[in-house]
Amino acid sequence: MRGVPVKLTAITTTIISFLFICCFASETLAENKTYTSKKEKISYIIGTNMAKSLLQIKEEIEINALVNGLNDQFGGKPTAITEEEATEIMREFSAKMNELQKEKKKELSEKAIKEGKKFLEENKKKKDVVTTKSGLQYIVEKKGDGKIPSTKDKVKVHYRGTTLDGNEFDSSFKRGAPATFPVTGVIKGWTEALQLMKVGSKYKLFIPSDLAYGDRGAGPRIGPNQVLIFDIELIGIEK
Repeated sequence: MRGVPVKLTAITTTIISFLFICCFASETLAENKTYTSKKEKISYIIGTNMAKSLLQIKEEIEINALVNGLNDQFGGKPTAITEEEATEIMREFSAKMNELQKEKKKELSEKAIKEGKKFLEENKKKKDVVTTKSGLQYIVEKKGDGKIPSTKDKVKVHYRGTTLDGNEFDSSFKRGAPATFPVTGVIKGWTEALQLMKVGSKYKLFIPSDLAYGDRGAGPRIGPNQVLIFDIELIGIEK
């Protein structure tokens, strides 16, 4: 259970330019043909994958100029922009992207705090919801009759995690195998909840952001200050 700022060095800029072209070319070809060779399929997959990751800077790119730059490099032609000018331009661009990312993160964070607070306030009023001193909320969906793990134990669990809007970000059920980890090797909300559960229990957790990933978030699927919901089944304890 776990974004990375856009930081454009000379090397990463070249890679991004090349892969953006792959994306552009593959979309164009897709209208006219299907892919039969492994090379074509690999190229198409690279294009579609990179398209997803480059959407954040799509509006900053002029495709014709990008193509010209790529062709000049591949053709061994003199570049239209000096190395010194290119370095300064990309330094400014990188700073701009970092600032935009900070603003976006702040916006998402404020939205998540507001939505999370509202959700937890309403959720704790529900009949079966238990709220602990830390703010963790949970529902006991099935009571087990086994032992309760301690902080020294490892546990085997099945789980599914979603955000408040229902987007699933992780699931051992989908992977087809339970996960094993130390009780203290996970987010605070999990550590607390596991020490309430007996083996065989199934709980639904509603974890405030300060007991989850806080303002840092975790990768592209979990934004800053998001409340997380988990369905957990405690299968066993491993010493």
